[in-house]
Amino acid sequence: MNTTPSPEAVLANLGIATLNKMQLAAQQAITPGTDTFLVSPTGSGKTVGFLLPVLKLLDAQSSMVQCLILSPSRELALQIEQVWKKMATGYKVNVCYGGHDMVTEIKNLSNPPALLIGTPGRIADHIDRKTFSLEGIHTLVLDEFDKSLTLGFQDEMAFIIQGLTNLRQRVLVSATSGISIPDFVGLNRPAKLTFRPDEDAEPALTVKLVKAGQDKFDTLFRLLGTLDSEPAIIFCNLRDTTDQIRDTLTDRGIRTMVYHGGLEQDDRERALLQFRNGSVRYLVTTDLAARGLDIPNMKYVVHFQLPQHPHEFTHRNGRTARMETTGTAFVIMTSDEPRPFFLPENLDEVTLPAKTTLPKPPDFVTVYISGGKKNKLNKVDIVGFFAQKGQLAKEDLGRIDVQDFISFAAVRATKVDSLLNRIQHEKMKGKKYKIEVAR
Repeated sequence: MNTTPSPEAVLANLGIATLNKMQLAAQQAITPGTDTFLVSPTGSGKTVGFLLPVLKLLDAQSSMVQCLILSPSRELALQIEQVWKKMATGYKVNVCYGGHDMVTEIKNLSNPPALLIGTPGRIADHIDRKTFSLEGIHTLVLDEFDKSLTLGFQDEMAFIIQGLTNLRQRVLVSATSGISIPDFVGLNRPAKLTFRPDEDAEPALTVKLVKAGQDKFDTLFRLLGTLDSEPAIIFCNLRDTTDQIRDTLTDRGIRTMVYHGGLEQDDRERALLQFRNGSVRYLVTTDLAARGLDIPNMKYVVHFQLPQHPHEFTHRNGRTARMETTGTAFVIMTSDEPRPFFLPENLDEVTLPAKTTLPKPPDFVTVYISGGKKNKLNKVDIVGFFAQKGQLAKEDLGRIDVQDFISFAAVRATKVDSLLNRIQHEKMKGKKYKIEVAR
């Protein structure tokens, strides 16, 4: 039987001292029998904002799925799962999304989780297959629901919602206001919570203009050399442009990863993983990475190409200056590019030095391990193995990501070769795994 932890214990597990205004308001609004529409900026802590009250709605005696959270992307779904696990609630959670092994998902759902997170297409597929019961679902959360609509998930969401006949509360979450809510959602006089940045506070985001000659790639290269080797996200409008930037920077000695919808899901996930763990300093991406991703707060965002719409500009910039921190967004423009109406006037201009200094290479390298949760491996196993057999010090091991059948660990670059040499013939928990530098 689950024993729900105290609110103080959950906050301690999350590393949060106090909740912000939005999170406190969400706790009061998301209650049994009440629908809620929450609008709050990117980076304001919305995931924690709705998960904390959802926890209070769960019944430890129930053996069915009680809360369904729909996410427009697998990345956001996985992020929500990670936050829930960090809360250490004692309630089971599963996540379902396209590209994930269906057999594994069905097996996981045979012991129903209290909290089920998924993308609309995959959840609709499971409902078709009748892999879990809808009877116990009393709470529905549509996270970044406007993006789900933009991506064309209307039919799937309508199909899912019509089957949830025992819903008692619906929660819609978005970073964008002024959105029309379709009738199929079934909102009933929702409590509307709208939060905007504090107008009186010192601006956390600084936008600067970088004037480029005809070679924007060279301007970008020179700009990165001025950022003190800090990580940055570089936004483009086109997939081909992201590939061009990666190739150009690689040729000049700067390693980058690209992230866009044209990549296989495994490649997208590995790009994010290596960016998150510090193995790569620069992520070149389309607007796909503008929101809904588990990426730490960034000091710098670079607009290599400006988006067409102001809300896209806002979401991109939301990758920095998050949760009361400061950040800078650089806009690279040539003299003949049209200036969009949403770009602020009188921006400070950046003067780039004539001589470029290459950023330092990343401190860490990602190591691949051919085993994961389903092989009964966890983070503690990997840390112990690398420390005892590989003789790694604590500070030489960074972020570890354990997936179903594979794992990844960030290892200090100067220690990778010696680690791999020491463990090449060793077994972890009695089994030999393939361990090598990730591609």
